[in-house]
Amino acid sequence: MSMVNNAIYIDGKRAVRPASLDHTVDELRRCPDAEHTFCWIGLLHPSDDEIRAVAKEFHLHPLAVEDAIDAHQRPKLERYDDTLFVVLRPARYVDPVEVVELGEVHLFIGPDFVVALRHAEQPDLAEVRHRLEETPDLLRLGPYAVLYAVLDKVVDDYAPVLDGLQNDIDEIEVQVFDGDPTASRRIYTLSREVIEFQRAVDPLQDVLRQLRNVLNSRGSDADLELRRRLRDVNDHLARVVERTDGFRQLLSNILQVNAALVGQRQNDEMTRLTEASYEQNEQVKRISSVAAILFAPTLIAGIYGMNFTHMPELHWQYGYPYALALMVLLSVALYVIFRYRGWL
Repeated sequence: MSMVNNAIYIDGKRAVRPASLDHTVDELRRCPDAEHTFCWIGLLHPSDDEIRAVAKEFHLHPLAVEDAIDAHQRPKLERYDDTLFVVLRPARYVDPVEVVELGEVHLFIGPDFVVALRHAEQPDLAEVRHRLEETPDLLRLGPYAVLYAVLDKVVDDYAPVLDGLQNDIDEIEVQVFDGDPTASRRIYTLSREVIEFQRAVDPLQDVLRQLRNVLNSRGSDADLELRRRLRDVNDHLARVVERTDGFRQLLSNILQVNAALVGQRQNDEMTRLTEASYEQNEQVKRISSVAAILFAPTLIAGIYGMNFTHMPELHWQYGYPYALALMVLLSVALYVIFRYRGWL
């Protein structure tokens, strides 16, 4: 089997480490009928047949088994008689690609057993087991102590994810105000990561609430200690939820600011182009005015330069000064008109 760890605990201490699932069940049944005796089985990437084998040995509910086989479940807690089925979505931040990688852990918590099914490498529950084995007083509280420790590990691992997201948001803010054209795409991508992370975090509040109700209904002194510890986990989770909500709102605001800045830059560019076009038109008007002024004498000179034999005033005594005066008069008139209209 894909069994990564397997042990029977009595009064908070590892008593037996069976070699197989059948051996675990046999040893558990042979153990003295002690209040603080349970087995903890850890499976990594189990096959469907392996999950069904575990379900058969511990009489797990078919609906919970079906969910464990299908995987891709949202975080939840379901109670089947005296067995709890808990789904958790641990997360880790992959900095090189700026992605939040979500895993999935399924826990079956019974009166004398814990079965942990991991569908991803993270989190490393070996750390949880080691920490619990170093605190026998906590481990002797039974399977619910294991559930608390796994929840605590999952919630604590959310902190580095939040730090990674915070760093990305800080970088995006710099990009936005520097006018980086790739900022919009990065904002959209990071918003998706935050939403996916939020879907893994928010349902845990309901899981903790249901778990506290279960412990309240049991009403033992051991459960009182666990409830105190769960309140601490709930406080950490509340901070995670608040920061995640803040990230989502902040990214939404950044996206709006980026759109406004892009629009402002486009308006500035359009204004610059308009001003350039206006200046170009002014230059064209000046050139056209000068060309029109020069055209008038050129036209007159061209007409009288044709040297036809029969032309009016061709042999007139005052023809030459008349032509010059006409040229000057037309040029001055055109200059006054263009000056009045602001073309010159």
